[in-house]
Amino acid sequence: MQVTVGCSHNKCTFCRAYKAKKFRIKSFAEIEEDILEASRYISIEKVFLVDGDALIIPQKRLLEIMLSIRQHLKSVKKIGTYGNAKSILRKTPEELAQLRELGMQIVYLGVETGNDDLLKRINKGATYAQLVEAGRRIKDAGIKLSVTVLLGIGGIEKSIEHARDTAKILTDIDPDYVGALTVIVAPGTPLYEEYISGRFVLPDPFGYLKELEIMVADSDFTNCLFTSNHASNYLPINVSLPDEKEKTVRMIQQVIQSGDNRRLRPEYIRGL
Repeated sequence: MQVTVGCSHNKCTFCRAYKAKKFRIKSFAEIEEDILEASRYISIEKVFLVDGDALIIPQKRLLEIMLSIRQHLKSVKKIGTYGNAKSILRKTPEELAQLRELGMQIVYLGVETGNDDLLKRINKGATYAQLVEAGRRIKDAGIKLSVTVLLGIGGIEKSIEHARDTAKILTDIDPDYVGALTVIVAPGTPLYEEYISGRFVLPDPFGYLKELEIMVADSDFTNCLFTSNHASNYLPINVSLPDEKEKTVRMIQQVIQSGDNRRLRPEYIRGL
């Protein structure tokens, strides 16, 4: 359900998803029209609020949207959305608890890396400390938290440092879910210009896997589903941590040591 157009930040150097859109919050009348139309034709259990960052919506408007969903889409059991550190930290713990009570069950937070220098370089708009605080605030409100990190975003230059610092921030946040994607340099982004000029050099496929190995091995979770099954990834995994940590690390190490590209997802089926 589209409640905003574009992304409230829209400055990350690797992302082109919203570059052609000027950010705005849709009017409640527009949103309620969609809710009412859905109520006439569809019986659904899950609603996901888009575009890039619905949590930036002022609390009063967001509560109106959530209440309208509950009133008109009575079969809905779960509501989710994207968030960034800025929008999450603008919500008080009490406001996040209000959203949970109205059905907000999961928030997806793009962390990308735990390295502060890289966070500045990719123009993430948040520091390590702010990302940790934002993630913990979601968790403390009783809302499930899914975090995204990017293999390769440090290039060859900061590959190992990026992986270690990302494992550290994942430990500090302790999310319910982690999705590790592999950076794909998209034309039209500042990162693409760095790549073309030679200032940003990507790891090879086994370099990405080394980062994945470090992130899994060095992270400590209470109970986390850790995946790298996005289309961008060379080696899909879907594991429960910490229970499957040792087995998963050994498997990744074996693939790296084999040097066998046949064990990796072929380039022709990788994508954004």
